[in-house]
Amino acid sequence: MTQQSTLKQLSEVLGLSISTVSRALKDHPDISESTKKKVKELAQAMEYEPNGFAVQLRTRHNNVLGILVPTINNYFYDSFIAAVEEEARQEGYSVLIMQSQDDLTIEKSNLNIFRKNMVAGLFASISIETEDIRPFYKLNELNTPVIFFDRVPETDVCNKVCLADTLTGRMAAEAIIKKGKKRVLALFGHPHLSITRKRLESFLQTFKELSPETPIEIQFPEQQMPSKEATLAALDKPNKPDVIFCMGDLILIGMMYALHERKMKIPDDIAVISISNGFIPTQYDPKITHVETSGYKLGKKAFTQMLGSLKGNQSIEEVFIESVLIEGGSL
Repeated sequence: MTQQSTLKQLSEVLGLSISTVSRALKDHPDISESTKKKVKELAQAMEYEPNGFAVQLRTRHNNVLGILVPTINNYFYDSFIAAVEEEARQEGYSVLIMQSQDDLTIEKSNLNIFRKNMVAGLFASISIETEDIRPFYKLNELNTPVIFFDRVPETDVCNKVCLADTLTGRMAAEAIIKKGKKRVLALFGHPHLSITRKRLESFLQTFKELSPETPIEIQFPEQQMPSKEATLAALDKPNKPDVIFCMGDLILIGMMYALHERKMKIPDDIAVISISNGFIPTQYDPKITHVETSGYKLGKKAFTQMLGSLKGNQSIEEVFIESVLIEGGSL
């Protein structure tokens, strides 16, 4: 048909009231099975589709889930989005993806767009600049659940799905200590983020307990080029590091640029370990030893939590995804 069929057209063909047709399509228990069958068969033949906009206005929600990330150009968030989209599609939802670019103004604008589009729920990884999460609560006030992931607020009054950041920092430190490394360059993300602070505190605490004499230089390059510059500066020092730790994939890429520029061999000239989603370390020879923090696993877990909230679960939960040490040949 060239025009979408309406409930009125179905009711006229069947000789039933519009309300009866509508309830039959929704499997209402007051409607007989024979009537439901006739209505559904005709609806399929006439290519009837519900008026999504009308449903949205009536329920104040639609079948769209929002995903807010700092940047789409990041393999971790890429894999998180892929996992959520897979699960959402199976449950009859689609996704609306927006990025804050770590800008608070853009983040607030995106939240307004999600509200105006009446998303059924929101997955949010907050920007570096975010300190006040009250704008997110406006969605909760509309009965729109918000699940924070990866970069999460420090408050306990919100749903979170997190990586085991404290354990992750400890695992990386223990791997370095086990190899007997003597001078450590540790490259972390933005110091404002709770994810950075937790990993840094755990990393340093582990050295304090197990190898207190090991000198550790801490830098916070966050992105590729600052990471490259920090690495080159450290390599120019008299007591240059014999191992470099990278907190994330972008930091790892920048650091590797520096090692390649200096033609340094891994692990003969210098050892490397990182925290990673898992893909980038496999692109080097030798593969980089890393503590895996899977965006895909996080996305699956976050969707499970979201589905519970959409079905009426009112509890506030903080769920963790365990990390795994993946041995490469770099340490």
